[in-house]
This record gives sequence, structure tokens and C-alpha cells, in this order.
Amino acid sequence: MAAQGENLRINGDRLWDSLMEMAKIGPGVAGGNNRQTLTDEDSEGRALFQSWCEAAGCEMGLDQMGNMFARREGSDPDALPVYVGSHLDTQPTGGKYDGILGVLGGLEILRSLNDMSIKTRHPIVVTNFTNEEGTRYAPAMLSSGVFAGVHDQEWAYRRVDADGKAFGDELKRIGWCGDEEVGARKMHAFFELHIEQGPILEADGIDVGVVTHGQGLSWTQVTIIGNDAHTGSTPMPMRKNAGLGMAKVLSLVDEIAWSHKPHAVGAAGHIDVYPNSRNVIPGKVVFTVDFRSPDLSVIQDMERRLHANAKTICDDLGLVIEFEKVGGFDPVTFDERCVSAVRDAAERLGYSHRNIISGAGHDACWINKVAPTAMIMCPCVDGLSHNESEDISKEWSTAGAEVLFHAVVETAEIVE
Repeated sequence: MAAQGENLRINGDRLWDSLMEMAKIGPGVAGGNNRQTLTDEDSEGRALFQSWCEAAGCEMGLDQMGNMFARREGSDPDALPVYVGSHLDTQPTGGKYDGILGVLGGLEILRSLNDMSIKTRHPIVVTNFTNEEGTRYAPAMLSSGVFAGVHDQEWAYRRVDADGKAFGDELKRIGWCGDEEVGARKMHAFFELHIEQGPILEADGIDVGVVTHGQGLSWTQVTIIGNDAHTGSTPMPMRKNAGLGMAKVLSLVDEIAWSHKPHAVGAAGHIDVYPNSRNVIPGKVVFTVDFRSPDLSVIQDMERRLHANAKTICDDLGLVIEFEKVGGFDPVTFDERCVSAVRDAAERLGYSHRNIISGAGHDACWINKVAPTAMIMCPCVDGLSHNESEDISKEWSTAGAEVLFHAVVETAEIVE
């Protein structure tokens, strides 16, 4: 690969056009996308991706979690494939690039290899993992987690959305439940390109982030139960205000995260209040606390303090509190050789780069358990993601995809 030098380049215009074409499926209300997992829009996006892969001469595989695998054959039938990919599903108010860049960047590798008539010893497989976002079905990275043996498939099938629809039923309804055993595939390596979803690369004027580690994550669903009552006629001393309990717990979450600065973070993004009426004191609240840190001991300390101190808060207010761990993973250290392949590619291509820790969870975090894995990040405007205003430039997407191209093809070994 090194002998080929910087003359190996992807078609940045074609990649960008593909991103814009995919963004037409499941448009949001403010310029982004709403293509949530296992919806009709998800099915339509999958079909478009499959048509592009087949046009590139690839065979499409589909497993029982709906994970898609587009394979370009290598010259050695016994060589394990190099996998590359991410996800096509979005948040309800998601952007055009989160996940999609990694899948279509992988597709661009296949197209570019075809353009240059380049053969690799190892096959290359482009992957779309189902339900990475976890917004409709918790937890996030559900299908890559089943693939890596972290989650049980039948448990995943039983996960339900807000309307009570089961994951397994919806997967079959949209027609993307395959026959292939989940996790049966063996990988030589896995690479994932993703937007940073943070402000560091743009602020530093850096083209490419070389991801060395991933933060660990802990999702704890908290339920606080009090008593519905009239806001006007219930005396203050006689209230059991679940909303007040939540407010105090959320302040606690912020305090806990700050105590482990600068790398730990914490907040609650999902909140349901019942009965959610203007003149009724909330009798029940359900919210999810999201703690993250690159240090496992810090995550464990944050969880411990949440349980102990939140219970004290609710006991003092006469409230009942319950905790359920609904997602999480330990901090990740990515494979040294794969990371070096990414760094070397950036240097060879003349792109500025720096080491970075991923603050978000990605499918690569689970795949790292079963195969040598690395990630590449490109900047995004103002670090904004999980938002319809999420934005990147064509130049950023091209740089990230070219580094991905070189790292993947180097690992897959060009046949002279």
C-alpha cells in the first residue's frame, strides 16, 4: 500500500452526491433527517444502499438482526475480510452525516477500487449495522452488540418502542430480517469513519481525528413515583412532587460529573413526566441518566453516587425511586496496528491529524471485542450532532474517506 503513495484517491464528489441522495429519504422538518430504525424510511434507505452495492458488483448478506454486509471478493479465498462501515439509521431530529458517512464512505472504497481495477488479497465488506442510535429501541448499538455477543438476540427482539412495538416484529415487517446467524462472520479488521460529534477538530483546524480510545458509557433509567395532585389546592407540606425530586436528582447528576472534570460528563436527555398537565403536580417521572468517561473507575463512582444520593433526596421528599441499567459499555482501547494504519494514511496523504478520544458510542466499540478495530473522525461544524443542523464540508468528508480508503486497502493488501 505504501508503494502506491498518495495517488490513490477516492471520488469526493461522488461520495458527497451519495450523501445528498440518501438524505432525501426520511427528510426532517429542518433540513436534517428522521430515518429511525425499522421504519419504512429505514427500509427505503436500506434498499437504496443495496442497489448501489449491487451496482458495484457486490454480493449482499443479511443476518437475523438486519445487519447488512456488501462483500467485494479478494484474491485469496481463505483470507478473512476487512470490514468497514457504520449505520444508516438516524435520530428523530438527526443530521445527514452521523453514521451515514461511515457506510457510504465504505461504499466509495469499493467504487474507487473498481474504477482503478485494483484487487486486494482480503475481501472487503461494507456494513450497515441496525439500530445504532438506540432512540427507538434502547440500548444504542443494539445489533452490533448482538453481533459481538454482548446482548442476547431474543432479548433484543423483545425490546419495545414507545408504542409497544417489538424490535423483532418490526424488523420482519419492513422485510429486512435475514437468515444468517448473527456474529458468525469473522473479521480480519474493522474500520469506522464518523463525524466527530464534538468541537475539537474544527476548533484546532485539524483535518482528521485518529481515534485511540472510546469513552465508556452508562445509561441508568430512573423512575421517581410521588402522587398526582392539584397544583392549586394541595398545600406545600402535603405534596409528593416527583418533578421536584427529578429536578434535585438532575442537579446531583451535574454535580457528580463536574467532580470528575475535565473528561467525565453527565446529563439526562430522555425525560417523561406524568400526567404532564399544567395544573397537576407530577406523580411520576421517568428519565435516563447518561454518564461517560474514559476511566471505568470514574463511571463506577458516578453510578454509585447517583444511586446513594438520589435515594436520599427522594427519601427526604417522601418519594419512591427505582433504578434500571438500560445500556452501557466499558471504555475502549482500539487496536494499535489499526490505529497506526489510520495515522500513517493521514501522514501519507498530507492531512493534519491528532489523536482523539471518542465521546460517543459507536458500533466500533462493540466490534472491538471480536476484531482488531479503529476509528477515523472528521470535523463537524460547531461540534453539533444529533441535530438537524448537523453539518460538515465536502472537503472534510473527502479527507476522512481518503484516510479510510488507505487504511482499509493497506490492511486488505493490494495484489500487484
